[in-house]
Amino acid sequence: MTPTITFELNGKPTSVPIESDTPLLYVLRNQLGIKGPRFGCGLGQCGACTVLINGVAARSCSVPAEGAAATQVTTLEGLASRGPRTQALEARHVVQQAFIDEQAAQCGYCLNGWIMTAVALLEADPEADDARIRGALSDLKCRCGAHVSILRAVKRAAVLWRKVRK
Repeated sequence: MTPTITFELNGKPTSVPIESDTPLLYVLRNQLGIKGPRFGCGLGQCGACTVLINGVAARSCSVPAEGAAATQVTTLEGLASRGPRTQALEARHVVQQAFIDEQAAQCGYCLNGWIMTAVALLEADPEADDARIRGALSDLKCRCGAHVSILRAVKRAAVLWRKVRK
């Protein structure tokens, strides 16, 4: 009999059958149709697969699906329903809006990791300074070299975050 895990995905209760040792990334993408987290390196090093598990950034390619049981998993698709949002017609999470405003992407493949890591950082430390931002993002990879615009976007997001939270 195939085991089933139950967890909250983007605010909704979810149950899914899993095979032993299946990475959470595969369950999200292949079984649940979630496309925000992406397969990059498969080793938890690049960050393209980042999700939030109970508010903490986690590399879903290296988290066994069993590790998500009884947790809250948030993907890029679920951010608009979590945390501070913009007041625009299409309400977005402030981090998503900051990345749009700063045009902080080229190909966009790695963008999921940068956004999800920035959200985890700002939830933990809305007053993060440049050094803290750089430290939190230091393990992420972007082959296009959009690092400067990504840093600007996270700084903008921090300012927006503080405004919305007041």
